[in-house]
Amino acid sequence: MSDQVTKIKKLEAIANRIRINVVKMIAKSGVGHLGGSVSIAEILAVLYFDEMRIDAKNSEWADRDRFVLSKGHGCPALYATFAEIGWIDKDMLMTLHQIDSPLQMHPELGLCPGIEMSTGALGQGLSAGAGMALGARIKGKDYRVYVVVGCGECNEGQIWEAAMFSAKNKLDNLVGIIDYNKLALSGRTQETMPLEPLYDKWFAFGWHVIEVSGHSVVQLMNAFEDARQVKGKPTFIIAHTVKGQGVSFIADKWYSHSVSPTAEQVAGALDELGCTKKEIEVTLGYMKEAK
Repeated sequence: MSDQVTKIKKLEAIANRIRINVVKMIAKSGVGHLGGSVSIAEILAVLYFDEMRIDAKNSEWADRDRFVLSKGHGCPALYATFAEIGWIDKDMLMTLHQIDSPLQMHPELGLCPGIEMSTGALGQGLSAGAGMALGARIKGKDYRVYVVVGCGECNEGQIWEAAMFSAKNKLDNLVGIIDYNKLALSGRTQETMPLEPLYDKWFAFGWHVIEVSGHSVVQLMNAFEDARQVKGKPTFIIAHTVKGQGVSFIADKWYSHSVSPTAEQVAGALDELGCTKKEIEVTLGYMKEAK
């Protein structure tokens, strides 16, 4: 087996573990943003374990690449990613949403290691990412900045202000990625506030635009490599995804945005994701304890 095939399989396995831990965390918590968390599993796996320059022993390394989860409600997947890296203990994942836990329903800067910005108020992350990218240039640093936005979030005017600012300042160290699952809080984005033609819009705003499957590790790796070659303009990656990917009872359903899964649904989801009977029993035990 070639090194590249081994790498791809490793990243796919990490993405699957992220999904598994998201399901477990939300099962224990009793409620959470399940659909929009599992939809970004491959994006996070490729970013943190292949693309980004980070230090697994120091989340605050000065020359690290920066990541902003602008769609902050997807943070269970980000917490699960941090546990995979080793920035937080895996046992901490089961404290999601607890009052004294650093793992709150939206990420908070200074509370959990690895968080670059407090997000949850939608529309703000790309502006912050643009500021970080410009700051790197001013300081003569070569770190890159990555921002994941939601498709419903792109209804926010601030997203497009950030798009203009980033292109004007030729921020070629900035990469925006849309988790383009085409669902928002209460319905399909094309019905509530159409985004299409999305590619043409970002292109017209002066960005280099790439369109991929957000669940293909290979396509994501190639897209990030492509972005590194671009000079003089920021890159926007349209990552086509499925909200609830890998969890059939919520896949491509708008109500997956926030759910309180039943024990039966949790057991079915973990079984689909390849968990052992013992793992499933432990998770169901957490659910009983929480009641």
